[in-house]
Amino acid sequence: MLLPTIPPGDLARHLWFATTPALWPAWPFLPVIRHGRGAIDLGLMFDARGACGLTGYSATVFLTNVFALPRTLDQFLALPKEVFDDGEEMLAGGWRVD
Repeated sequence: MLLPTIPPGDLARHLWFATTPALWPAWPFLPVIRHGRGAIDLGLMFDARGACGLTGYSATVFLTNVFALPRTLDQFLALPKEVFDDGEEMLAGGWRVD
């Protein structure tokens, strides 16, 4: 996948927002987007630790958007997702704060 060239300052801003849930305007969710070849992927990051005490989701992108949220936490956690080791790996995967 070809990733767009982004100035380092912009990457730092995306990383700062992705790793700082206190800044998320739609907490506990952070909308993210990825531009691919002819397609746009929508996703959500979820502050599982802050919202419900769950760990292991800090660099996970759930493949949905805020308008298609399931009714329960279990249904949300069962959605298709991309799991990354950290925010930098998520950015390397092409995801950006929307």
